[in-house]
Amino acid sequence: MSQSDTRLEHDLLGDLAVPDAAYYGVHTLRAVLNFPISRTTIAIYPELIRSLASIKQAAALANHELNLLDTVRRDAIVRACEDIRAGQLHDQFVVDVIQGGAGTSTNMNANEVIANRGLEHLGHRRGDYQFLHPNEHVNMSQSTNDVYPTALKLATYFGIFRLVDAMAVLRGAFEAKAEEFKDVLKMGRTQLQDAVPMTLGQEFSTYAVMIGEDEDRLKEAAMLIREINMGATAIGTGITAHPGYAALVCRRLCEITGIPLITAPNLVEATQDCGAFVQLSGVLKRVAVKLSKTCNDLRLLSSGPRAGLNEINLPAVQAGSSIMPGKVNPVIPEVVNQIAFEVIGNDVTVTFAAEAGQLQLNAFEPIIAHSLFKSTAHLRQGCLTLAERCVRGITANRDVLLASVEGSIGIVTALNPYIGYANATAVAQEAHLSGRRVYDVVLERGLLPKEKLDEILRPDVLTRPQPIGPRE
Repeated sequence: MSQSDTRLEHDLLGDLAVPDAAYYGVHTLRAVLNFPISRTTIAIYPELIRSLASIKQAAALANHELNLLDTVRRDAIVRACEDIRAGQLHDQFVVDVIQGGAGTSTNMNANEVIANRGLEHLGHRRGDYQFLHPNEHVNMSQSTNDVYPTALKLATYFGIFRLVDAMAVLRGAFEAKAEEFKDVLKMGRTQLQDAVPMTLGQEFSTYAVMIGEDEDRLKEAAMLIREINMGATAIGTGITAHPGYAALVCRRLCEITGIPLITAPNLVEATQDCGAFVQLSGVLKRVAVKLSKTCNDLRLLSSGPRAGLNEINLPAVQAGSSIMPGKVNPVIPEVVNQIAFEVIGNDVTVTFAAEAGQLQLNAFEPIIAHSLFKSTAHLRQGCLTLAERCVRGITANRDVLLASVEGSIGIVTALNPYIGYANATAVAQEAHLSGRRVYDVVLERGLLPKEKLDEILRPDVLTRPQPIGPRE
């Protein structure tokens, strides 16, 4: 890069040549050099970038209302922020997602891009900071320590509801299958052993209910992250901020984002506490655990087709082996299982990062942000993929399911109230040893007439509570 392709910028450590075409500046460039960790930039999280721009726009509006920022600079900042919120210049957010400094590099990346875009709107060259300065004007009344956690909360709030929408799609897919399979009788199992009959519809309805419960838990977690610490500045005391700034910037940010934000009652506490992120991460882990359990069931129920349970068929989406012809694997549940493992690991990371904060600031929020954003994004895609590429195409092997019920010793439990536990045990033992059906053993022993036995073993009787009279 020739000297003419760069501009010289200055910071605490001295001068550094910045690419002249770049909207970022010296602070961002130092961070790029210092943190070549994941080789993944914060630009992969568009909502984080939009959230940073929303905060800077709200701050400029608040500072202008407080007569701290002139109209020309306010308008330049607002226009630059609106550009970024519209999706422009995201490629200029180049710092690594994993970084030291408690998010300072991310905040300065935003300050510099907004300043240089604002300078462009004002007709000045990038880097002419005497007209619009990243720290003096774009970062006015702010610190990384209130901007960064607030941006993280805004971004996760939007991410939560995108995930909730995806979960609703998956829940709907399971609900449709529950209705489709409501008359398909099968054996339920406990500890992988035959238990009592149920319908395949009842089995699939449980997956829908589990997802619905966690949609509610996520919405509750979203309410917890509406509390922000804008106006806290460095440690929560509000140094360098106007007394009226915190309330005003919160109001402006609500208007820009549409989120019903509230200012934390104790800004010192809010600046150091990551409890809301820990809570959210725990709920994401809960979602992951339930999804993984569901996928384990789908893989088990579809196992075979000849040497497994073979109760359901998952749609074939790709060849399963490079050596075994005709083999098809449950690849969609498998990928969702792996997403769940990642989310559980991310929760451990969030836990350690939140615990490691010391005194008035947690320096490890970048890894909290990275972990939460990955979890919500991957869970969302997992839910949509599972619904579209798997659940909607599941079919039932009705003959296999019916044969398992008719041949199972587990149906003897339904006869317990009519023939007594001792007789039921004897029937079960004989059926097991002889390989005969429970139905035939009961008739042979004369324990119940055929008409009564047929009535008891009807699917609608076997799969829900029924009134039972006194035993004779």
